[in-house]
Amino acid sequence: MSHILAIPKVNPTASAKETEPYPDEIIQNDGFFPDLSLRAVRNTMRIDGTVTNDRLRHAVIEAMITVNHDLGVFAGNAKNNQKYALEAVNQGEINGENVMIYRYQRAVFALATAQLMERYRNFDSTKEGNDKANELLDTAADLRRDYHFAVRQILGENQVISELI
Repeated sequence: MSHILAIPKVNPTASAKETEPYPDEIIQNDGFFPDLSLRAVRNTMRIDGTVTNDRLRHAVIEAMITVNHDLGVFAGNAKNNQKYALEAVNQGEINGENVMIYRYQRAVFALATAQLMERYRNFDSTKEGNDKANELLDTAADLRRDYHFAVRQILGENQVISELI
């Protein structure tokens, strides 16, 4: 059971223009949250060229809107504390990268990829495509969980909500 959208084989002698069907595009954010690169989403989430930049842009923008909304109170509190960008909210660095920026990217990338996977059924209506789409739904659910975990980590909350009945 494969949970990968697909990765094209790379010709080591090919130029970057030949191996990357879509140019990088930066999606500008609201100033508090960071701008994001479509190439970074493609590389991190292993999204191949069958997903056009238009479809990827749409999914990333929708994911950014959702994550920004989920973190709206957090952003407001940070701004009240003279932190005018997420990168100024320092929770440490790992490998030279701000932990808060990493978690924000993780939330957006996971949610955008989940949205793409949930719509895979529209892409290939054959039996094989339908079977693959059903397999991808489990992966999409895992990615939605990753998105929720990343948002809750930014908020400093527990990852699991439970209630005793």
